Amino acid sequence: MKSMNKNFGSFRDPSGCVFESDDSIFRTINESYRIHYEKWGSSGLAKKLVEKGWILPFHEEEIPLPQSWKTLRVERIPFVTYPYEWSFKQLQEAAILTLRLHLESLRSGMILKDASAYNVQFFKGRPVFIDLLSFETYKEGTPWIAYRQYISHFLGPLLLMSRNDSRQLLQLRNFLDGLPIDYISNSLPWKTWFSPSILLNIHWHAKLLKKHSDTKSEHEKAVRPISLASQINMIEGLLDLTRNIKDSNRETEWGDYYNDTNYDETSFQRKGELIRQICSEIHPKTVCDLGANLGEFSRIFAKHADVVLSPDIDPIAVNKNYAQVRKSRETNIYPLVQDLCNPSPAIGWMNAERKSFIDRAQCDLAAGLALIHHLCIGNNLPLDYVARFFYSLAPNAIVEFVPKEDSQVKRLLSSREDIFPDYHLEGCIESFAKYYGQWEPSPIEGTTRTIVLFSKRLT
Repeated sequence: MKSMNKNFGSFRDPSGCVFESDDSIFRTINESYRIHYEKWGSSGLAKKLVEKGWILPFHEEEIPLPQSWKTLRVERIPFVTYPYEWSFKQLQEAAILTLRLHLESLRSGMILKDASAYNVQFFKGRPVFIDLLSFETYKEGTPWIAYRQYISHFLGPLLLMSRNDSRQLLQLRNFLDGLPIDYISNSLPWKTWFSPSILLNIHWHAKLLKKHSDTKSEHEKAVRPISLASQINMIEGLLDLTRNIKDSNRETEWGDYYNDTNYDETSFQRKGELIRQICSEIHPKTVCDLGANLGEFSRIFAKHADVVLSPDIDPIAVNKNYAQVRKSRETNIYPLVQDLCNPSPAIGWMNAERKSFIDRAQCDLAAGLALIHHLCIGNNLPLDYVARFFYSLAPNAIVEFVPKEDSQVKRLLSSREDIFPDYHLEGCIESFAKYYGQWEPSPIEGTTRTIVLFSKRLT
């Protein structure tokens, strides 16, 4: 058995914890959860959820781990994302999955005790629930204790993205336990007070929490027993509400990027051919397509690699990318919202509960296609800083250098002074050569741009 390490972020669950090895995830079950786990199996719920693809397949292992009554082996998610890195459609599908799991649990004599967005990951192109210890035996009259969590993690953020701004989801970086309901209520437009469902689930909910915030006992008095039939009706109503929330569909510069480039059809195809050729040479297993936009080139990488990370700063572009993943049933592309100048940090308890983007994005090949001018000219980053960033991610790098003669760079410089004397192809190669031992430039015919492969990371 390979060495295993306890997952630092699994300390909150009293029912068990998570251990990791190189290729698998092990979830221990404490004696205190035994009755619920046995009910989960005997009711047929566990088998049904695996068959539906709503939870990861698992099997029991005879592995002695600390304080463990039983140990489960679960397949490892290739790349872990967090809710504040998702697009609207990703959050909405994760929300729908959570409600479906709760409904299926109720119909099997159980209840979903947690509705945290962190319990959902994306695996083979679709959302999947990963917390196998979130199912408990249902007792008649018990309300859904995770209702408030669902509002904070799913319904509230979705409404804010729809009625306010899609970037509102980034606030989950600041509120790790979900958006406060009074914050959601105060941030929604006034006209949402005239929507009965939003009024009930958000605005009145916020007022009720404020009224009963003095003591826990007073809050408990406000929570009344609810019959099974009533709870099912309530969850079905939440499901309809969640499904019917519409994305703001606000078009952005990057969401419509490929309709505004200076490539003609021939040069665009040549760029794709160069990328295919490089992939055939280095055979990367994991690729990070930095600034992926709609994922046009992520899909080329996906034909050569096992896992392709597809981050972009624009949530609208990421939303379109994910929609294509779902439509085409692509299984190895991971769209996510990521500002490379302010990437997701390590946050949570001791800054270790949620890992940083750079820690998670370690790969064989880091690609920056039509990106470097935005980093250097648009964000005042020296070429050496950009090279060091690529070096921190991968032993191989593809950089599409876009010179000052290019129309896109001219646009960036049209409203500002040119303070970038070192921004040229030779300067780019010189900067990256500090970190990579080999480089191979390939001009893109019909353009002023050059694809450069940097390899053999120096130590």
